[in-house]
Amino acid sequence: MKNKWKTGFFLLVGFNVLIGIILLSLILVPADKNEKIQQTVPDNKNVSFQVKSNKADLNVLINQYIKKEAADSPIEYSIQLQDEVELYGTLQFFSQEVDLKLTFVPEALDNGDLVLKQRSISVGSLPLPVSYVLKFIKENYKLPNGVDIQPNDKMIHVHMQQLKLKSDVKIKVNRFDLVKDDIAFTILVPVE
Repeated sequence: MKNKWKTGFFLLVGFNVLIGIILLSLILVPADKNEKIQQTVPDNKNVSFQVKSNKADLNVLINQYIKKEAADSPIEYSIQLQDEVELYGTLQFFSQEVDLKLTFVPEALDNGDLVLKQRSISVGSLPLPVSYVLKFIKENYKLPNGVDIQPNDKMIHVHMQQLKLKSDVKIKVNRFDLVKDDIAFTILVPVE
């Protein structure tokens, strides 16, 4: 009987040693270099992310950006996205504040920029020529870098990649359909 227990004991010890050797060899043998995940930097030095948004969230973001970028502007203004882009502000006219409202139809360009085509304008209840008001805004409002008002064409061109954002992040507009609330961007994050 002693031989059976002795034989069983040595078989169990041998089995444990064999398992230990196999595990140790698997741990210590280097992995195949071809199977390692390669981290590559794209040719354009940017990583892109597709983002879908809605009017409500974008309203908050745009107005926060305007508040920071135009903090020292003598005239306060805000943007409201409805079925159109609406710009609200006030003008000083003979020491009175007059309400200003401009509405634009947005269009996403192939290069990722956004064009806002003038649709309507109201300054108090007095109708004024669109080009005159856009020229006045261009000369008196502090607009963020990358926002180009073109009074003669009755439009505002927003050069999205010229907007100053944290960490040098750039934005391209893919879709900007306010009626369907279908707004999509590509965010470009620089990498080294």
